[in-house]
Amino acid sequence: MNTIENPIQWSDFSKIDMRVGTIITAEIFKEAKKPAYKVTIDFGDLGTRKTSAQITKLYSPDELIGKQVVAVVNFPSKQIANMQSECLILGAIHNDEVTLLTTDKKTKNGLRIG
Repeated sequence: MNTIENPIQWSDFSKIDMRVGTIITAEIFKEAKKPAYKVTIDFGDLGTRKTSAQITKLYSPDELIGKQVVAVVNFPSKQIANMQSECLILGAIHNDEVTLLTTDKKTKNGLRIG
C-alpha cells in the first residue's frame, strides 16, 4: 500500500481557494524559459487573472479558448519572465504532459471548489 506524502490537516486544505474559470485568451509565451502559454481566465465576480501555463504538449492556444478550468486564485502574484502570474491552473501531470482539470458541465465562473 502506498502512503500519502506530507499529509495535511483540513485547516490547511481550507486555505486553498480553488475556483472555476473560463479561458478567454491563450497565446504562446515566447519569453518563457520552458514552452508555455500566456493565459487569461475569467473568474466571474473575481474578475480576470493571467497566468503562465506549461500545457503546450497536449493543447493548442485555439482549443483552450472557452475551456473551463480549475485554478488556485489565492497565491501571491509571481513574476514569470515579463509577466505577473496571478493564479495557478490545475492539471494532472504525467511525463511532463499536463491534462487540465475541467468541469464536466458548464458552470458559473468563480464558483469555489470544495
